[in-house]
Amino acid sequence: MGRIFETRKHKMFKRYSKMAKTFTKLGKDIAMAVKQAGPDPMTNSKLRAVIQNAKAVNMPKDNVERAIKKASSKEQEDYKEVVYEGYGPFGIAILVECTTDNINRTVANIRSYFTRANGSLGTSGSLDFLFERKSVFTISPKEGMGLEDLELELIDFGVDEVFESEEGIMIYGAFTEFGAIQKWLEDHGIEIKSADFERINLADPKELSPDQEAEIIKLIDKFEEDEDVQNVYHNARLSSEA
Repeated sequence: MGRIFETRKHKMFKRYSKMAKTFTKLGKDIAMAVKQAGPDPMTNSKLRAVIQNAKAVNMPKDNVERAIKKASSKEQEDYKEVVYEGYGPFGIAILVECTTDNINRTVANIRSYFTRANGSLGTSGSLDFLFERKSVFTISPKEGMGLEDLELELIDFGVDEVFESEEGIMIYGAFTEFGAIQKWLEDHGIEIKSADFERINLADPKELSPDQEAEIIKLIDKFEEDEDVQNVYHNARLSSEA
Protein backbone atom coordinates (compact mmCIF):
# COMPACT_ATOMS: atom_id res chain seq x y z
CA MET A 1 0.00 0.00 0.00
CA GLY A 2 3.05 2.21 0.29
CA ARG A 3 3.89 5.52 1.88
CA ILE A 4 0.68 7.30 0.86
CA PHE A 5 -1.41 4.77 2.79
CA GLU A 6 0.88 5.04 5.81
CA THR A 7 0.56 8.85 5.77
CA ARG A 8 -3.22 8.62 5.51
CA LYS A 9 -3.30 6.02 8.28
CA HIS A 10 -1.16 8.24 10.53
CA LYS A 11 -3.45 11.22 9.91
CA MET A 12 -6.52 9.06 10.52
CA PHE A 13 -5.19 7.72 13.83
CA LYS A 14 -4.15 11.23 14.88
CA ARG A 15 -7.68 12.47 14.16
CA TYR A 16 -9.22 9.61 16.14
CA SER A 17 -6.78 10.24 19.00
CA LYS A 18 -7.72 13.93 19.04
CA MET A 19 -11.42 13.02 19.00
CA ALA A 20 -10.96 10.64 21.96
CA LYS A 21 -9.07 13.33 23.87
CA THR A 22 -11.86 15.83 23.18
CA PHE A 23 -14.47 13.39 24.48
CA THR A 24 -12.36 12.79 27.61
CA LYS A 25 -12.11 16.54 28.18
CA LEU A 26 -15.86 16.95 27.79
CA GLY A 27 -16.47 14.05 30.16
CA LYS A 28 -14.47 15.85 32.85
CA ASP A 29 -16.30 19.10 32.12
CA ILE A 30 -19.62 17.28 32.55
CA ALA A 31 -18.45 15.72 35.82
CA MET A 32 -17.45 19.08 37.29
CA ALA A 33 -20.62 20.81 36.09
CA VAL A 34 -22.83 18.11 37.63
CA LYS A 35 -20.89 18.17 40.90
CA GLN A 36 -21.30 21.96 41.09
CA ALA A 37 -24.99 22.35 40.26
CA GLY A 38 -26.69 19.00 39.68
CA PRO A 39 -27.54 16.76 36.70
CA ASP A 40 -30.46 18.74 35.25
CA PRO A 41 -29.33 20.94 32.34
CA MET A 42 -32.52 23.00 32.66
CA THR A 43 -31.34 24.35 36.02
CA ASN A 44 -27.58 23.96 35.48
CA SER A 45 -26.38 26.56 32.97
CA LYS A 46 -22.80 25.28 32.97
CA LEU A 47 -23.98 21.77 32.14
CA ARG A 48 -26.12 23.17 29.30
CA ALA A 49 -23.02 24.84 27.87
CA VAL A 50 -20.97 21.63 28.08
CA ILE A 51 -23.74 19.61 26.39
CA GLN A 52 -23.81 22.20 23.60
CA ASN A 53 -20.05 21.78 23.20
CA ALA A 54 -20.49 18.01 23.05
CA LYS A 55 -23.05 18.35 20.27
CA ALA A 56 -20.70 20.67 18.36
CA VAL A 57 -18.04 17.93 18.15
CA ASN A 58 -20.55 15.12 17.52
CA MET A 59 -20.03 13.41 20.86
CA PRO A 60 -22.61 10.60 20.94
CA LYS A 61 -25.69 11.31 23.06
CA ASP A 62 -25.17 8.00 24.90
CA ASN A 63 -21.68 9.17 25.97
CA VAL A 64 -23.11 12.40 27.34
CA GLU A 65 -25.88 10.63 29.25
CA ARG A 66 -23.43 8.08 30.71
CA ALA A 67 -21.11 10.89 31.82
CA ILE A 68 -24.00 12.70 33.56
CA LYS A 69 -25.14 9.48 35.25
CA LYS A 70 -21.62 8.64 36.42
CA ALA A 71 -21.08 12.19 37.70
CA SER A 72 -24.22 11.81 39.81
CA SER A 73 -22.93 8.62 41.44
CA LYS A 74 -20.47 8.03 44.27
CA GLU A 75 -17.99 6.35 41.92
CA GLN A 76 -17.19 9.63 40.16
CA GLU A 77 -13.72 10.98 40.91
CA ASP A 78 -13.44 14.52 42.26
CA TYR A 79 -11.63 16.62 39.67
CA LYS A 80 -9.78 19.85 40.34
CA GLU A 81 -8.84 22.52 37.84
CA VAL A 82 -5.20 23.59 38.05
CA VAL A 83 -3.08 25.87 35.88
CA TYR A 84 0.68 25.47 35.35
CA GLU A 85 2.86 28.20 33.90
CA GLY A 86 6.41 28.11 32.65
CA TYR A 87 8.87 28.78 29.87
CA GLY A 88 9.78 26.39 27.10
CA PRO A 89 12.89 26.61 24.97
CA PHE A 90 13.73 29.97 23.31
CA GLY A 91 11.89 31.86 26.07
CA ILE A 92 8.41 30.84 24.89
CA ALA A 93 5.79 31.35 27.60
CA ILE A 94 3.48 28.36 28.00
CA LEU A 95 0.34 28.09 30.13
CA VAL A 96 -1.20 24.64 30.67
CA GLU A 97 -4.75 24.15 31.97
CA CYS A 98 -5.40 20.79 33.61
CA THR A 99 -8.27 18.89 35.19
CA THR A 100 -7.05 16.17 37.49
CA ASP A 101 -7.96 13.75 40.27
CA ASN A 102 -4.28 13.48 41.30
CA ILE A 103 -2.39 16.77 41.53
CA ASN A 104 0.90 15.11 42.50
CA ARG A 105 0.87 13.03 39.33
CA THR A 106 -0.10 15.96 37.15
CA VAL A 107 2.50 18.44 38.41
CA ALA A 108 5.23 15.79 38.16
CA ASN A 109 4.33 15.13 34.53
CA ILE A 110 4.07 18.80 33.58
CA ARG A 111 7.42 19.57 35.24
CA SER A 112 9.10 16.69 33.41
CA TYR A 113 7.81 17.89 30.01
CA PHE A 114 9.24 21.36 30.61
CA THR A 115 12.55 20.01 31.93
CA ARG A 116 13.13 17.54 29.08
CA ALA A 117 12.58 20.35 26.58
CA ASN A 118 15.12 22.60 28.33
CA GLY A 119 12.36 24.69 29.82
CA SER A 120 11.23 25.32 33.37
CA LEU A 121 8.01 25.24 35.37
CA GLY A 122 7.28 28.65 36.91
CA THR A 123 5.29 29.83 39.90
CA SER A 124 1.54 30.30 39.90
CA GLY A 125 0.54 33.67 38.46
CA SER A 126 3.91 34.31 36.82
CA LEU A 127 2.34 34.63 33.36
CA ASP A 128 -0.85 36.50 34.32
CA PHE A 129 0.45 39.61 32.58
CA LEU A 130 0.74 37.77 29.25
CA PHE A 131 -2.65 36.09 28.95
CA GLU A 132 -6.20 37.41 29.46
CA ARG A 133 -9.01 34.94 30.08
CA LYS A 134 -12.14 35.48 27.99
CA SER A 135 -15.62 34.00 27.64
CA VAL A 136 -16.05 32.71 24.09
CA PHE A 137 -19.34 31.83 22.41
CA THR A 138 -20.06 30.51 18.93
CA ILE A 139 -23.65 31.19 17.88
CA SER A 140 -25.86 30.78 14.84
CA PRO A 141 -26.97 33.96 13.05
CA LYS A 142 -30.42 35.26 13.96
CA GLU A 143 -32.60 36.88 11.34
CA GLY A 144 -32.96 40.60 11.87
CA MET A 145 -29.95 40.94 14.16
CA GLY A 146 -26.68 42.04 12.58
CA LEU A 147 -23.22 41.95 14.10
CA GLU A 148 -23.28 45.62 15.14
CA ASP A 149 -26.70 45.23 16.78
CA LEU A 150 -25.48 42.17 18.65
CA GLU A 151 -22.32 43.90 19.84
CA LEU A 152 -24.29 46.92 21.07
CA GLU A 153 -26.69 44.68 23.00
CA LEU A 154 -23.82 42.81 24.67
CA ILE A 155 -21.40 45.66 25.31
CA ASP A 156 -22.59 45.97 28.93
CA PHE A 157 -21.46 42.37 29.50
CA GLY A 158 -17.87 43.19 28.61
CA VAL A 159 -18.15 41.90 25.05
CA ASP A 160 -15.43 43.54 22.99
CA GLU A 161 -15.38 41.46 19.82
CA VAL A 162 -18.10 40.01 17.56
CA PHE A 163 -17.24 38.60 14.16
CA GLU A 164 -18.15 35.92 11.63
CA SER A 165 -16.12 32.73 11.21
CA GLU A 166 -16.52 29.42 9.40
CA GLU A 167 -18.09 27.92 12.54
CA GLY A 168 -20.60 30.76 13.07
CA ILE A 169 -20.66 34.13 14.81
CA MET A 170 -17.92 34.43 17.45
CA ILE A 171 -18.42 36.47 20.62
CA TYR A 172 -15.54 37.34 22.96
CA GLY A 173 -16.49 38.81 26.33
CA ALA A 174 -15.35 39.25 29.91
CA PHE A 175 -14.48 36.04 31.74
CA THR A 176 -16.63 37.01 34.72
CA GLU A 177 -19.70 37.60 32.51
CA PHE A 178 -19.95 34.08 31.05
CA GLY A 179 -23.25 33.28 32.78
CA ALA A 180 -24.80 36.66 31.98
CA ILE A 181 -23.88 36.41 28.28
CA GLN A 182 -25.20 32.85 28.10
CA LYS A 183 -28.50 33.87 29.72
CA TRP A 184 -28.96 36.86 27.38
CA LEU A 185 -28.40 34.72 24.30
CA GLU A 186 -30.80 32.03 25.54
CA ASP A 187 -33.44 34.59 26.53
CA HIS A 188 -33.32 36.08 23.03
CA GLY A 189 -33.70 32.73 21.28
CA ILE A 190 -30.18 32.66 19.85
CA GLU A 191 -28.72 29.19 19.25
CA ILE A 192 -25.45 28.69 21.12
CA LYS A 193 -23.30 26.22 19.19
CA SER A 194 -20.46 26.19 21.72
CA ALA A 195 -19.41 28.09 24.84
CA ASP A 196 -16.06 28.01 26.59
CA PHE A 197 -13.14 30.03 27.94
CA GLU A 198 -9.92 30.99 26.16
CA ARG A 199 -6.73 32.72 27.20
CA ILE A 200 -5.68 35.43 24.77
CA ASN A 201 -2.01 36.33 24.36
CA LEU A 202 -1.73 40.08 25.00
CA ALA A 203 1.78 40.56 23.59
CA ASP A 204 3.12 40.27 20.06
CA PRO A 205 3.78 36.57 19.28
CA LYS A 206 7.45 35.58 19.31
CA GLU A 207 8.99 34.72 15.97
CA LEU A 208 10.83 31.39 15.64
CA SER A 209 12.99 29.70 13.05
CA PRO A 210 11.59 26.52 11.45
CA ASP A 211 13.83 24.34 13.67
CA GLN A 212 12.82 26.23 16.81
CA GLU A 213 9.14 26.01 15.84
CA ALA A 214 9.48 22.23 15.44
CA GLU A 215 10.82 21.97 19.00
CA ILE A 216 7.98 24.05 20.42
CA ILE A 217 5.35 22.04 18.53
CA LYS A 218 6.90 18.83 19.85
CA LEU A 219 6.61 20.16 23.42
CA ILE A 220 3.01 21.33 22.91
CA ASP A 221 2.11 17.93 21.48
CA LYS A 222 3.64 16.29 24.56
CA PHE A 223 1.45 18.39 26.84
CA GLU A 224 -1.67 17.71 24.79
CA GLU A 225 -1.09 13.95 24.85
CA ASP A 226 -1.39 13.99 28.65
CA GLU A 227 -4.82 12.86 29.89
CA ASP A 228 -4.91 15.58 32.55
CA VAL A 229 -4.27 18.47 30.15
CA GLN A 230 -7.30 20.36 28.87
CA ASN A 231 -5.77 23.33 27.03
CA VAL A 232 -2.31 24.69 26.17
CA TYR A 233 -1.62 28.37 25.45
CA HIS A 234 1.64 30.00 24.36
CA ASN A 235 3.07 33.21 22.91
CA ALA A 236 4.88 31.75 19.89
CA ARG A 237 3.95 32.50 16.29
CA LEU A 238 3.45 29.10 14.70
CA SER A 239 2.95 28.67 10.97
CA SER A 240 0.42 25.89 11.65
CA GLU A 241 -1.78 28.41 13.49
CA ALA A 242 -1.43 31.26 11.01
